[in-house]
Amino acid sequence: MTDDSEFPAELPVPPRHARRGARPRRPVTVVGVLGELLITGGVLVLLFLGWQLWWNDMIMANAQTNSATDLSQNWIQQSQITAKPVDPTTPPAEPQDFGEPVVATPPAETETFAVMYVPRFGADYHRTIASGVGTNVLNSSRSGIGHYPSSQMPGEVGNFAVAAHRSANGGALHLIHELQLGDAIYVQTADGYYTYRFRDLEYVQPTAVDVIGPVPGQPEMAPVDRFITLTTCNPFYSTAERIIAYGVFESWQPLSAGAPTELASIIAAQAKG
Repeated sequence: MTDDSEFPAELPVPPRHARRGARPRRPVTVVGVLGELLITGGVLVLLFLGWQLWWNDMIMANAQTNSATDLSQNWIQQSQITAKPVDPTTPPAEPQDFGEPVVATPPAETETFAVMYVPRFGADYHRTIASGVGTNVLNSSRSGIGHYPSSQMPGEVGNFAVAAHRSANGGALHLIHELQLGDAIYVQTADGYYTYRFRDLEYVQPTAVDVIGPVPGQPEMAPVDRFITLTTCNPFYSTAERIIAYGVFESWQPLSAGAPTELASIIAAQAKG
C-alpha cells in the first residue's frame, strides 16, 4: 500500500502575470491614445477620399450621362413631331450643305443648352453643357460641363469654350489627354448638330485666360473661323496647371436631318437603352 505522504502537497497556483504566455498589461498613456486616434483618423480620411474620388465620381458621372440622354432624346422627339414624313422607298440623299450654322441666343446662367459627344471617350460618353463655370454647374448632377459665358455659342464665328473637372464630380474631361488628331467632337443643341475636329493639346498656367478668347492664344486678332476649346485641370487630382484641347469647326446639320453618320448609331443605342 502506498503511503500518501510520498505524494507532494497541492502546488500553489502561480500569479496570473507569471503564467506561461501571459503578458503584463501595458499602462495606458496619452501617447498611445493619440496614436490610436491618428490611425483611426487616417483610415477615415482614406475612406472619404475613396468615396469622393471613386464612388461619388461614378455616381455623378452616371447622373450627368442620364441627364444628357434625356435632353438629347427630348430634342429628337420634338424634331420628329414637326418633321415631314419620309418615304422609305426614297434613296438616301447625298450629303448636303446646310449653309451657315444656326447660332442660338446665349442662355441664362446655369441653363442647360447643349450635349457634347466625344466618341474617343467611349460610345456611351455624352454630357450636358450648361451656361457658367461655377461649382453650381461643374459640380452639378445635371451637367458637369460649363460654357464660358464670355465665349461664343456653338457654330458661331469665334471660340466656343467650355470647362469641366478632370477628376471627381463626374470627371467629364477625364480622358482629354487621349484625344487624337482629327477626332470628332459633336455638340448637339435644340437646333442641330455641330461637328468639330480636334487639332492639338496645350498645357498652360491657370492665369492664361487668352486660351478662351475669340482666337485662342491670340487676343489681338479678330476671329474669322469657328473653334471649340475644352479646358480642365492638370495633372490628375491637382489644379497646378490647365490642359487645353482645341478643335476647329467642320460642319453642321439641323436636327431634322438626323445625326452625323458616326453619331447616329450612338444616339440610336441611347434611345434603346
